[in-house]
Amino acid sequence: MGIFDKNSSAGLREKYSRAIQTAKSLHMQGGAEERDGKLYFNGTVNSVEEKNQIWNALKTVSDWEKEVVADIKVNASAAARPAPTTGSGGAPPATVTYTVQPGDTLSAIAKKFLGNANEYMDIFNANRDQLTDPDMIKPGQVLKIPQPTHR
Repeated sequence: MGIFDKNSSAGLREKYSRAIQTAKSLHMQGGAEERDGKLYFNGTVNSVEEKNQIWNALKTVSDWEKEVVADIKVNASAAARPAPTTGSGGAPPATVTYTVQPGDTLSAIAKKFLGNANEYMDIFNANRDQLTDPDMIKPGQVLKIPQPTHR
């Protein structure tokens, strides 16, 4: 039995088959398991780009925030390399994302990425599509990190 093969009813596994196939094609170490009405998606990939490909596939389903609990990690050696922040040929900056970890706060994330904990509202405002309260973030959420503003 492969890591993504389960004998459970199709349900969420079928609904998120695109994300499961993406994870398989990227050779994610881990799996997807349906239980208690949610799809638990856990594993490790080799780059932030691969992680983002899986997240993008998960987010093609409109109810993903209610149905998916995901923890997709990047191998430590790959995580040490910074993600590119600008495109080539004068393209706008690439979107930088961050996956919320247990114990994170928007202030801590703002300090890490924007250099100032007080800029947490910039992150909150950039993620209003999935956040309703700046104090209510949860592990596994993928937040868009806005480019620092020069004030």
